[in-house]
Amino acid sequence: MGEISIKINIADRVYPLKVNMEEEEVVRRAAKLINDRIKELQEKYAVKDKQDLLSMCVLHYATASLNAEKKASNADTDVAEKVYQLDSILNDFFNKV
Repeated sequence: MGEISIKINIADRVYPLKVNMEEEEVVRRAAKLINDRIKELQEKYAVKDKQDLLSMCVLHYATASLNAEKKASNADTDVAEKVYQLDSILNDFFNKV
C-alpha cells in the first residue's frame, strides 16, 4: 500500500508525518500512549516542562523495550536448551535401536 500524510500531536506539538497506510493505526496508538504517559507523569510529579516530561516518557518506554528484549532473549535461550535436550534424547534412542 502507499504512503499517506497524517498529523500527530505529541505534548501539544503537531508533527506532520508520512507513513505507510498499514502503519497509521500503530503510529496513532503510539502517540496516544505517549500523551497518556506524559499526562500521568505530569499529574504524579507536578512537572510542567514538556521537555522533562518527554525525557521521562522516553526513559520509561526505552526501559520497557530493553526489558522485553531481555525477556525474549531468555525465552529463546530456554527454547534452544529444550531443543538440544530433545535432540540428545532422540539421538540416544535411535542409537540404541
